[in-house]
Amino acid sequence: MAVPKSKITPSKRGMRRAHDALVAANPNECSNCGELRRPHHVCPSCGHYADKEIVAMVDDIDLDEDAA
Repeated sequence: MAVPKSKITPSKRGMRRAHDALVAANPNECSNCGELRRPHHVCPSCGHYADKEIVAMVDDIDLDEDAA
């Protein structure tokens, strides 16, 4: 079983973890609707990617109260 030879100081532990921080998101503006979206992802508000409609979005769903 692996056992540390000596105590790891908080400084050495911090130096090892220096590159583990989370990076903030970098949203881009959608070329179709102007909303912010994640890079290289389909726009969640309009369904476009690279000036093409990939996902057909439904504006509102009309449900009958009898069907529920």
